[in-house]
Order: sequence, then structure tokens, then C-alpha cells
Amino acid sequence: PPDPAKALTNQLTSITKQVMEMAEDFPAEKYEFKATPEVRSFREVIVHAMSGTQYAAKAGRGENVQWDELDAKNYKDKAAVVEAFKKISADLDASLKATPATRFASSPQPWLAVVEHTGEHYGQLVVYYRLNKMVPPASRPKK
Repeated sequence: PPDPAKALTNQLTSITKQVMEMAEDFPAEKYEFKATPEVRSFREVIVHAMSGTQYAAKAGRGENVQWDELDAKNYKDKAAVVEAFKKISADLDASLKATPATRFASSPQPWLAVVEHTGEHYGQLVVYYRLNKMVPPASRPKK
């Protein structure tokens, strides 16, 4: 098995990539879709997941970070969401590469919490896909 640094990095990178693929793949005209009126729209869920990605990037740099929820109102459409997510994901990648392995070995947090959080919202987004009679990217046959 990989060492703790590699395992956490792989898991966080993988789940972030899966949510990013959904952000890119889901039709722009369905970005405001909600499973029920009381829950977040697809767009709002993606922005919420991006908040975790941003948190992990800042924590990896050793910033004294709080969970700063990104405001979904600042990301009005698919293009804005995808552009921001790409930047935040690149920031996370750079942060993970710069984080010493000893930091991961001393504690899996906050990365483990962000993996769990992002995975929970990945599952929520799968439901949004299925309610729209769509197959999520990760569930499609591989070519």
C-alpha cells in the first residue's frame, strides 16, 4: 500500500477530479436543477464542494484556515463554476505537491475530512444525474 502522504494525495486528487468532470459534463441548462426545492442546485453543490477543495489547498500551505464557504451567487453559470473550479483544483495540486510527507504522516487531517466531504457531495451529484436520466462520467463504459 502507498504511504500516508501518497494515499491521501491520491484520494483527494481522485475525488476532486470526479467532481470536476461532473462540473464540466453536466449540461449548462440544467445547472439550476434541484432534486427537491429545499436543497442546493447542481451549481450550488459544485460550489460547495469547491469550498472544501479550497480549504484543503490553504491547509496544505499551512495557512491558519477556517472553512470559508464560497458564495454560490458569485458563480452564476457553468462557465464561471468550471473556470473557478479549475483554478482551485490547480491550487490544490500545487499545495499537495509542496506539502512535506511528514505533515501527512503526523495527521491525516484536514485532508481526510475533505475527501469524505467531497465524496458525500459526489454521491449527491450522482443522484442529480440519475434524476435527469443521465449517467455520471465515472459510471460510463471506458473506451
